[in-house]
Amino acid sequence: MANESRPCPCDIGDRIDYESCGQEVQAEHIKAYVCKPPASTEKAVIVIHDIFGWQLPNTRYMADMLAAHGYTAICPDFFVGQEAWKPSNDWASFNDWLKTRNAGKIDKEVDAVLKYLREQCGAKKIGVIGFCWGGAAVQHLMLKNPHLETGVSLYGVIRFFEDRSSLLHPTFFIFAEKDEYIPLEQVTLLEQKLKQNCKVDYEVKIYPGQTHGFVHRKREDINPQDKPYIEEGRKDMINWLNKYL
Repeated sequence: MANESRPCPCDIGDRIDYESCGQEVQAEHIKAYVCKPPASTEKAVIVIHDIFGWQLPNTRYMADMLAAHGYTAICPDFFVGQEAWKPSNDWASFNDWLKTRNAGKIDKEVDAVLKYLREQCGAKKIGVIGFCWGGAAVQHLMLKNPHLETGVSLYGVIRFFEDRSSLLHPTFFIFAEKDEYIPLEQVTLLEQKLKQNCKVDYEVKIYPGQTHGFVHRKREDINPQDKPYIEEGRKDMINWLNKYL
């Protein structure tokens, strides 16, 4: 588990050298990155970024990947103009930084994004995925928001919402076996609570040998030993969305 001087072991990972395919738009009070598929669609996915924010190329790459699979993908700035975390920041200040960026207080932003997707993109079925901080936000939305169809939480921070497991929508949870930030005991406890309380479809999957952020912060071309699991995680995410959207 992370020590007190470094409460989150997140590093920015392998930065993807990538020219994004979408564009930045304004959705009421927030900015967002949108990428649309080649053919028109009524299906959309909200992509919730991690602590490194909505402009991280790796996260936009994931949005573009969703668009390539036929979804309108939108990655809003859920920090609403506040600065994203930088790897050069002092980790001793992380908890104070986090207090002003609550993964459970994004409902106003989600409402604006849902309105944008319906009115500007013709979306009728909308799902959500999220990474780390965003993965916790997915769990929050799956517990609360009736307007979404499904969600995929990728290494979402369990401790943010560990006492709540009555999901409204089918949810897929992706975890890494060697995640320093999310111990396997927490994952086991989450599974137990879901089994007791959850009345919708869900799945919890642990990927062997992987570390926090493996699906979007690792480049498969320079991590050959991890490549099968990176690809498997992405494929599982797409398959889950395909099933419920």
